[in-house]
Amino acid sequence: MSFVLTEEEQMLRDSAKDFLAAKSPVSELRRLRDEGCKDGFRHAVWRSMAEMGWNGIVIEEEFGGVDMGFTAAGVLLREMGRTLAATPFIPSAILSATLLRLAGSDAQKGEHLPKIAAGEAVYAFAFDEKARHDPGTIDTRATKDGNGFRLNGAKRFVACGNGADMLIVAARLEDDSVGFFLVDPKAAGVSKTMRRTVDSHVPADIDFNDVKLDGDAMLSGGADGQATFEHVLDVGRACLAAEQLGTAEEAFDRTLSYLKDRSQFGQPIGSFQGLQHRAAHMLGEIELAHSLVMKALRTLDENPSQAPLWIAAAKAKATEVSRHVTGEAIQMHGGIGMTDEHEIGFFFKRARAAGEFMGDDRFHAEKVATTSGY
Repeated sequence: MSFVLTEEEQMLRDSAKDFLAAKSPVSELRRLRDEGCKDGFRHAVWRSMAEMGWNGIVIEEEFGGVDMGFTAAGVLLREMGRTLAATPFIPSAILSATLLRLAGSDAQKGEHLPKIAAGEAVYAFAFDEKARHDPGTIDTRATKDGNGFRLNGAKRFVACGNGADMLIVAARLEDDSVGFFLVDPKAAGVSKTMRRTVDSHVPADIDFNDVKLDGDAMLSGGADGQATFEHVLDVGRACLAAEQLGTAEEAFDRTLSYLKDRSQFGQPIGSFQGLQHRAAHMLGEIELAHSLVMKALRTLDENPSQAPLWIAAAKAKATEVSRHVTGEAIQMHGGIGMTDEHEIGFFFKRARAAGEFMGDDRFHAEKVATTSGY
């Protein structure tokens, strides 16, 4: 297993770097926030990403994708983390696309996956029901109603839920197994409450009150709903860890540049030994997180049955490191780091919000321990 990017992956990284610098720099996140954008992302950028082939990165070619795998998806997300790109990439192109691949029938895949790959629609996966991530709690219920279902329950902090064209909802069936349902967010009985998180993203709380669904709304191509659910979450966690790594790397690079440029007492502050030690510690932690993220992504592609342990370790470490590095970045930038006018604060906020999504470092450290037999 190689942690070195292939030539194809390097080309993907370089094109992503150029695209995101032009289309989705940090200043664009500021603009979305200041304009009060209700969706939290630009649909034009989402369609441009589709033209680059990104939205179909884990979708088979027969459904309009490029099927390059999760390591390639991580390459993209690492660059998105560097520019804090606000996009529906993880909710739609990763979580929803992977869920449709695993649990959708041939007809469902043929209908929905091409829309994701082409950027024609944004899909959101609704799974959490508590303020903090707790995948074991699914109280939303889908009960049989003639040839269809009735859906009742509530989901919290659905990523990109406010701007989604289609929802995929995890719900309990009458035998307490887990099922997945395609739900039109405009259907009768569906109500949304827009949220704004500290990182200027826009998730939604979504309530389902006796929502009537046709029989074909249920994803019917998968055998084990619980195993599918756990795998899809793990896929999302590995990809999110790659984004967190990019956020930490960019915050470190900006801080290192500032240490070299900022002078105090007649010399660059980077010459002070105490700051050098702290910077060296950050670099070592970033390299460790990088190794774990690459291990998790490569294992997902090459030996997915062995991936859960490495994914938990990668998400735990990426969360810890991104929080630490962005915190140090604020301190080393001094007073300007605390101001909204300086961009470094956006990295600090994103690190904390991304750290909570799909489980924080404590959640995944415990998962590492239990997976290892402790």
